[in-house]
Amino acid sequence: MTKPRALLPLPVLGGLVMSLLHAPLHALPLSQLDRLVIQEGGRKKPYPVFAEEAARSLSGKTSLSIGGEKLDAMGLVTGCWMNPGGQWLASDMILVSSLPLKKETGLDPSRKLFSHEELSRCAALAAKMRSAAETRRRDPRAKIPGTEKEAADVGMRLALLESLLSGDAFRIIPSGDDGPWVCLDPGTQGSLLASMREAWQSGSRPRFDAACRRLLELQENSGKLPPRWKLRLEVLYQKAHPFRWAWVLYALAGGFLLVRRGTGNGLPYRLAWLLAGTGFLLQAAGLASRVLIAGRPPVTNMYESVIWVAFGTVLFALFFECKERAGVFLLGAVPVAVTSLIFADIQPMVLDRAIHPLTPVLRDNFWLTIHVLTITLSYAAFALALGIAHVILGRIIAGRETVPALHDYLYRVLQVGVLLLATGTILGGVWANYSWGRFWDWDPKETWALTALLGYLFLLHGRLTGLWGGFGLAVGSIVAFQGILMAWYGVNFLLGAGLHSYGFGSGGAPLVAVFVALEALFVWTAFLKRRSSRPPAREP
Repeated sequence: MTKPRALLPLPVLGGLVMSLLHAPLHALPLSQLDRLVIQEGGRKKPYPVFAEEAARSLSGKTSLSIGGEKLDAMGLVTGCWMNPGGQWLASDMILVSSLPLKKETGLDPSRKLFSHEELSRCAALAAKMRSAAETRRRDPRAKIPGTEKEAADVGMRLALLESLLSGDAFRIIPSGDDGPWVCLDPGTQGSLLASMREAWQSGSRPRFDAACRRLLELQENSGKLPPRWKLRLEVLYQKAHPFRWAWVLYALAGGFLLVRRGTGNGLPYRLAWLLAGTGFLLQAAGLASRVLIAGRPPVTNMYESVIWVAFGTVLFALFFECKERAGVFLLGAVPVAVTSLIFADIQPMVLDRAIHPLTPVLRDNFWLTIHVLTITLSYAAFALALGIAHVILGRIIAGRETVPALHDYLYRVLQVGVLLLATGTILGGVWANYSWGRFWDWDPKETWALTALLGYLFLLHGRLTGLWGGFGLAVGSIVAFQGILMAWYGVNFLLGAGLHSYGFGSGGAPLVAVFVALEALFVWTAFLKRRSSRPPAREP
């Protein structure tokens, strides 16, 4: 019989209660602030969303170790607001990811995070930031070269931290009209701000919660808040990570497809269908959430287009699987969808997942819907064709027998992609005439869309006329997709020129270069394997 545990002594129990009332600064519960609304970037958003976006913009992460203690985004951003002391300036919080920039400015190449104090003392970095600012002052549309662009990005992160510490970033008080909101003014709401900061710094949860409630009442009484359901949906979307769970389920589905034997519809195939279908529904829910939150189709930046192309690839795969029950469509779609969603998840500085207001040229949702969605759906069809082509060439490399049906499947998917790309390109010309007064102007985006379309038409024409068979069609599907990659990524992130400036960005070039090199190596390996496996020609 075990001896019963003694009750905690009253002084110890009292100490635990006091520790809850006066918790460490980072441990104060912030659930009250989940309902706070903040205006930032031309949009009204929940405070947790703002905090995560700010933390990611500063460091590329949503949690940081400050003074030996790990802070999540809410704790980090709220700590800067409530306790704007010098410890934040001395903490390694600012991301500098460019290796050339670190080498040119004398920063430690092995580090990614630096303190505000350290970067502010770097004269070489300051000179590059001034040069970038002067270039932009002379011509706001000018493309800032190389490390100067990286230095300008670092300068924006430094300014963001300064605005968090000064309180200028926290625009939470609606103005009397529809103008910009304002931050807590030490003159008019000084007592409320002082009360919040004093409670935070002393670790008093009741006082901090009471001050937060007064702040929330101030917002509610203004009548300027977005619908409450939309704010709750955005917080849920942020916390649920539907796209992350989707790629996990897609990857599991791919695993069951790999262990499937033959072409029968056995248990592994049915499990793959279940997992892929569930992942597809999760991804659809995530996209629907972005549509409801933003009030527009989810294809206005590179992050959204990557997510949408992954969605379209699985959509087409499930459609063809319903007809053929072949397994190859899902097997081709899963690697594309998983790779796309993982890349979107782990590269926040390249693919910005924040929801931003539309630029004026994109505010006509009719044209945005029919043109951009059609174009990106064609990318999805070609991505599925890319996956099926890998299955075909992978069988050749593995020494397995070629299945003629796979070539027919590939041909059908390519036809769908060509139809969508041709339609989207023509609709883009109609939209250009409506918005810019001309149907075609050889803009880089237009030129590469046409180049990609002609490449796929050439590929289908060669198959139709017998210039090449199934192997050539598979190789051509991989080669032609590089044109899609250039029209999709290259024009926006490498050239950075043209009238489609709303899609411009930077970063990711090394990963894309590795992808292209691996594709070339894969095709060359398949060619050599096929050549070596051919029977020798008979002598006359």
